[in-house]
Formats: sequence, C-alpha cells, structure tokens
Amino acid sequence: MQFKDVIGLEETKKQLIGMFKKNRLSHALLFLGKEGSGALPLALAFAQYINCDKVNGRSANSSAVSLFGETTEDDETNNEDDSCGVCLSCQKNSKLIHPDVHYSYPVVNRTDKKAPISTEFIVEWREFIANQPYGNSYDWLQYIKAENKQGNITVKECEEISKKMILKSFEAEYKFLIMWMPEMLGKEGNKLLKLIEEPPPNTVFLLVAENDQFILPTILSRTQLIKIPNPNKKDIAEALIQKKVIEVGLAKQIAAMCEQNYREALQQTEFAGDNWEVTLRDWLNTIVKTGPAAQVKWVEDISKIGREKQKQFLKYFNKLLEHGIRLRTMGDLAMDSSLHENENQHSINDFAGRFNRLCDISQQQAIINELDLASYFIERNANPKILFLSLTIKLYHIISNKSVILVS
Repeated sequence: MQFKDVIGLEETKKQLIGMFKKNRLSHALLFLGKEGSGALPLALAFAQYINCDKVNGRSANSSAVSLFGETTEDDETNNEDDSCGVCLSCQKNSKLIHPDVHYSYPVVNRTDKKAPISTEFIVEWREFIANQPYGNSYDWLQYIKAENKQGNITVKECEEISKKMILKSFEAEYKFLIMWMPEMLGKEGNKLLKLIEEPPPNTVFLLVAENDQFILPTILSRTQLIKIPNPNKKDIAEALIQKKVIEVGLAKQIAAMCEQNYREALQQTEFAGDNWEVTLRDWLNTIVKTGPAAQVKWVEDISKIGREKQKQFLKYFNKLLEHGIRLRTMGDLAMDSSLHENENQHSINDFAGRFNRLCDISQQQAIINELDLASYFIERNANPKILFLSLTIKLYHIISNKSVILVS
C-alpha cells in the first residue's frame, strides 16, 4: 500500500516521511486513530515506504553514495514522498508477503486447540486488507467467522513475535512488526516489554490502535504516539467519487453524514439505493398515527431486509436525530449545503426540522440511546422481529403519542 492510497492525512504523511528522512525514526510507534481514520493503511504504507528500494537508493537507476557518505547530485532519494510501488520490495509489501514485515492481530480458536496465533489466519488477513483496509475489529472477526467469540492476542502469539523479531532481516534494511488492535493484548503483553524497549538494530514496532485507554500502560509508555486524525469531508467525498464511482451530490451527502469515518462512508455507499427517509417516515407514522396493525406490518418488512441494512437504517435515524439537535441548538450554522445537493432524496434539514417539532431534546436523546442499544443487539444476532417491535413500543412511549403529521 502506498501513501496515495490512504485517504487524506497529508500532514501526518509529511510528519512520518520527515521522521524517516531526518533519521528520527523511533523503534516503537503507536498510530492512534478512531475507526475509519485510516491508521492501519497508513502504517502499511509507512512500512512499504521505508523498505522501498527507490527510497533507499537500492534500485538500479539510483545514484550511488560516495565514499564519505554524501549523496551525489543525481541522487533523488531524499525527494521521494511515496514508495515507488513497482520495485520488488513494494510488490511484496503490497501483497503482504514481505519476509521482513510481520503482522499481529486478534484471532480466535478455530478448533479446540488452545492459543491460536496470527500466522494461522494470514490468508484471511491478506484478503481482508485487500478488500476492507478501513475495516474495524468487528469486520475482521466476522470475516474469519468468529461468530460470538472474543478475539485476542495470545501468550503464544507474544512468544512467536519474540522469535521472529530477534532474527536478522532477510532482504530489507528494516524489519517491522505491525500489531493491529493492541487493545486486545492482555497482561501477556508484558512478555514483549524488553523486546520493545531494547529491540535489535533497525527493528520497528508499529502499533495501530483506536483507544489507548485499553492498552497496557507498560507498553504505552514505551511507544512514541502518532495521533491519526480522521479524513475531512472533502477528502472522503473525492475518494468516494474516484474509488466507488458515485455521483458528486451523493458523495458529498455521504461525506457530510459519515462523521469523517471513511469505513462508515463506504458502508453507506453499499446501501445508497435504499431510501431510508421513506422507511423512517413510514415507521414514525405507524407510531404516532396508524397504530398497532401498521406497526406489526412494518416490523415484518424491516425484519426481512438483513442485519447490515437494519444497522444502516438505525444509523441513518441516529444521525438524523443528531442533525436535528444541531439545528435546534445552532440554527442556520448547522446547515450543510452538501446535504441539499442530491435531488433524488428529500431534504434532510427539512425532515430533521419536522422531527424537532415532534420531540424535544430530552426525547431525542432517549431515542438515540435506544437506537444505539438496538444496533448493539443486532450485531449479536438478536431476533429482528422481537427487537424492532420492542423498539417501536419504546419509541411510542418516548414520543408520548404527539400528533404532528410527518408526511409532506
């Protein structure tokens, strides 16, 4: 993966490149970024950049270094701001098969055998990164069919890491361990402390995390923190247009609603053809107007669309409520012109304003809490009919049977 494949984060990329060029590369870095920030793709791109033959002057076309260490006038190595993507090292890195780049990530028991290790899942890991580089830990555990099992990084994995990292590198100058989700590394992570604190020469640990509160303090204190911001709306919209080939108005609308979470933006593009506003209007009308018979029919329909679509629908409702609260508290300052550019959908601002007349802030907050709880249960395979019927009844009591008509 190259830096150009990582959405936005230009300042962070420059910071990392500057660290390497100025020989200030720490032996242990913590890439801390929220879901959808691109922390993992950035770590992969950084490792590929450092080991790139062209960046390191090992390619056939690069100029040699003189006897006294200074570069010649023709040497352009220090001007490289991305890996070349074509040298042998880059090709191996892009396929996640470079012998000097090792990976560690949460895994689960496949059988009754205890203490699984990451290399047992390396085929799935390569496929996952190729298909979902912005995926989160839930996506990964679902990809390896973990079901309800809790993923973790085991004691045996720590022992395997120690064995790998004390060896000399095979091809590249630097040897890497990219550990994804160190939050799932328990007290067994203390086995790695000495290795992280005093690694072999040219050994780099890249830890990629979402929440540093769950990382062992002993490990946290031995790393240099690199905060990864989420990409901005403009970068997300441009990426959606280029990578997902969707029209400009829809891309801007998704970018405005995804809260700078590129993973969420990608998920919304998969359901872009679904008109959640109509579904939501129907649901709210059954709650405040038409009564139990219509509610049961709506629950029957929503229970058939599949778990992922159900989660997206709840997220849409949640974000509309949040936008309504912003409209209530900030007025015109909360208006986002990008929300008006998709002519195929109703005005989100108008719908949020109508809902504001139906509920006050405390009611909206109560509904948000119920929607979050429902999403949690959907991810854990709750029965959709029971869940949405229960949610419908709760919303009825929260709204208290007010009579605002929601249809245009």
